[in-house]
Amino acid sequence: MTKLGVNIDHIATIREARKTNEPDPVAAAVIAELAGADGITVHLRSDRRHIQDRDVELLRETVKTRLNLEMAATEEMVRNALEIKPDTVTLVPEFPGEITTQGGLDCVRHFEHLRTAIQRLEAGGVAVSLFIDPEDLQVEAAQKLGVGIVEINTARYSEATLYLTLKTELEAEKALEKLKAAAVLANSLSLRVHAGHGLTYRNVEAVSDIPEMEEFNIGHNLIARAALVGLDRAVREMIELLK
Repeated sequence: MTKLGVNIDHIATIREARKTNEPDPVAAAVIAELAGADGITVHLRSDRRHIQDRDVELLRETVKTRLNLEMAATEEMVRNALEIKPDTVTLVPEFPGEITTQGGLDCVRHFEHLRTAIQRLEAGGVAVSLFIDPEDLQVEAAQKLGVGIVEINTARYSEATLYLTLKTELEAEKALEKLKAAAVLANSLSLRVHAGHGLTYRNVEAVSDIPEMEEFNIGHNLIARAALVGLDRAVREMIELLK
């Protein structure tokens, strides 16, 4: 069974819409864990649009499974991670004004910069994962950077499966094959394989069937479902699909 990491960023998005103290991401993390989640993921962005520094500090004290901190490989974020010490840091690209993460890291182009950040984090006792597109060059560069985990970007597959037509069905099949190939390559290079971005209750099973996939990080679609049926039920329903 593929593990589930629940991204609770959008609980904080709702809170920040009113600049108040509700709903509380820490409470959401507790509910998700009690419902069976294998980990909690948050993205601490440079603009602090949703998750705040204090959220991460409190989550570090509260989360009983595994705390995964998504962040850019900046000096500020590396310092924060070394102070808070999440179980895992997932390095992601970050651009001003983007609605959500746009594409994976370019590990080839930014190899030296990423290597410096990775070495500092691992020297501080923090495991590092890299969010990358399902491309051979990126998988191979991640392995050369010495990380133990890659998170493969499922955005192309997710977009193709959002509204299925004859055209998008073919695109979805091609995207799924790329995910499979990337997962097989990463596994052959002794990398643990995680995945995420845009996965939903409707499209997650096909990706979960890829044997090399160890864990998914799912946020928006799960929180959207939770707004209708409650977070406990939303998490349990996703876990059932991953079985």
